[in-house]
Amino acid sequence: MSIPKEPRQLMINLMYLVLTALLALNVSAEIINAFFALKKGITSSNVIVDGSNQQVMKQINKQADAYKNVNNEAYRSASMQVQEVSKEFSAYIEEVNSKLIEAAGGRDEHYTDGRPKRYKDKDVTTNMFITEKKGDEMEAKINDSRDKLLALIKEPKDREEIATKSALKVDSIAQDSKAKTWSEYKFKQMPVAAIMPFFSKLQADMKTSETAVLNYFFNKIGGTDIKFDNFKVAIAPKKGYVIKGEKFEADVYLAAYSSNPGSGVSISVNGSGLGVKDGVAHYESTSSELGKKTVKASASIKNPLTGEVKTVTGDFEYEVGERSVAVSADKMNVFYLGVENPVTVSAAGIASSELKVSATGCDIRRVNGPNYVVTATRAGEAVISVTGGGMSDTKKFRVLRIPTPVPKLGGRLLAGNIGASEFKAQEGMIAVLDETFVFDAKCQIQGFKMTKQAKGSIDISGEMVNAGGRYSGQISALASNAKAGDKYYFDDIKALCPGDQGGRNLGGMFFNIK
Repeated sequence: MSIPKEPRQLMINLMYLVLTALLALNVSAEIINAFFALKKGITSSNVIVDGSNQQVMKQINKQADAYKNVNNEAYRSASMQVQEVSKEFSAYIEEVNSKLIEAAGGRDEHYTDGRPKRYKDKDVTTNMFITEKKGDEMEAKINDSRDKLLALIKEPKDREEIATKSALKVDSIAQDSKAKTWSEYKFKQMPVAAIMPFFSKLQADMKTSETAVLNYFFNKIGGTDIKFDNFKVAIAPKKGYVIKGEKFEADVYLAAYSSNPGSGVSISVNGSGLGVKDGVAHYESTSSELGKKTVKASASIKNPLTGEVKTVTGDFEYEVGERSVAVSADKMNVFYLGVENPVTVSAAGIASSELKVSATGCDIRRVNGPNYVVTATRAGEAVISVTGGGMSDTKKFRVLRIPTPVPKLGGRLLAGNIGASEFKAQEGMIAVLDETFVFDAKCQIQGFKMTKQAKGSIDISGEMVNAGGRYSGQISALASNAKAGDKYYFDDIKALCPGDQGGRNLGGMFFNIK
C-alpha cells in the first residue's frame, strides 16, 4: 500500500490495515463491528470532504466569472470534468456495494449499520470478485478513473506532482503474499464485513484525489491571489447623535481594503481629500445647527492584478440634536417573569449623576453605563420612568409568562417512529423552549406518565408515573423492554418554568417502535 501525504488519508489507511490484520487472526464480533464502525466514520468524512470540494468549485466559478479569458474557462471546464469523474466512480462503487449486499442475503434488519445477513461469509466475496472477475473490473475502473483525473492536467511536472498526492490507485501486492493478482490479494476469502469499508475507503481516495486536482485548478485560476470585484465605502462615526456645539467624528474606510502595496487607496469627504493610513481616513466636523447632516464620501482603489482604478461613493447621514432621555427593551417590547430582562436607558447630553431611573410593577437595577436589568414578579404591566437634565420619559411594558416549552425525549425526539435500540438508549426527557425565545431560561420536567402497548395487543398496560425528567428505575426497565411493534405513550407531562407558581401541562407524546 502506498503511503499518502494527507494526514486524514493516512489515518484511514492505517485503521483499515490494523483491522485487516486483526481479522486474519480472529473473526470476532468486536472485529466485525469495528469494520462497520470504520465504514460509518469514512462515510461521514466523505460527506465533509465532498462539501469542501463543492465550495472550491464555487470559488473556481466565481474567479472564472470575474476574470474571463480562455485559460480560466479551460480550467473551469477541467474542474467540472474532475467532478464528473469523481461522481461516476462513486456511483460505480455504490453499485458494486449493492450487488455484494444482495449476494450476501440482503440487508439484515437487526442492525442499523447497513450490514447484510451473511456479513461473515467469505465465499460470497471470493465468488463475486475472483470467479466472476468483478475484482478485475474494479481494478481497471480504479486505474481508468485515476488516469482520467491526471490527464486533465496538461503540464507534465504538475501532473507528476499531483500524481503523488492522489490517493486513488491500485495497491501493490505485498511481497510476502501468495496472491497472484490484485483481486486475490484484496478479496480472496475475505468476509463481506471487511470489503464494505474498503469500498468506502475507495470513495474517500477518489474524493481526496478530487480535492488535490480541484485545488490545483483553483490556484491556476488565481485562487491564491487577492482580487477586488466589489467595493463599498463605509463610515464609522464615534457618535450617531451629537449635541449642538459638539464635534461629529467618524472613521471613513474602504471595505475589502488590501495591504498589497500595489493597491493605492484615496478617500475624500465632501470634496476634501483626507490622509489615509491602512485604508482608513479620519474625518471630523463641528456641529453648529440642529437637524440631519449629510456627509458625502468617496474612495478610489487600484486593482493590483489589472491596474484598473475603481471609485465608489456613498452618502451618510447623522443628526444633531439636544439633550433627551429614552428607555427601550433590548430584546423585545415585553418583560418575562423569572428571567433578567435587559433594558437600555439613553440620555443624550445628560450627566450620569443627574439621571434617575425608577420602576413600578417590577424591579430594576443598573449593570453598567446605559445598561439595566429588569426582574418582574407578577404578570400584567410594568412602567419604567427616566428623569434628568430637565428631560423625562416613561414607557409601559407588558409582563408575560415564559412561553410554554415542548417536551423532547433525549433532548431531540418529538414523537413518531423510532428504532428499538435508539428508544432504549434514552434516559429521560427535557422541556425545550422555542429557539426564537431570546432569553436564557430553562424549564424543568416535573414528571410524566408512561404506558406501553405491546405488539399485537389491544390493551394498554404497564402504566407508570415518573417524578422528574430523568427515568426512574421502573420507567427505565419498562423502556428497556421495547421491541419492534410496541407502542409507548407519554402523558400528563408537566414542567416548571422560571417565574411559574405551579407546573404546566405539556400534553403527551407517542412513539412507535420499529
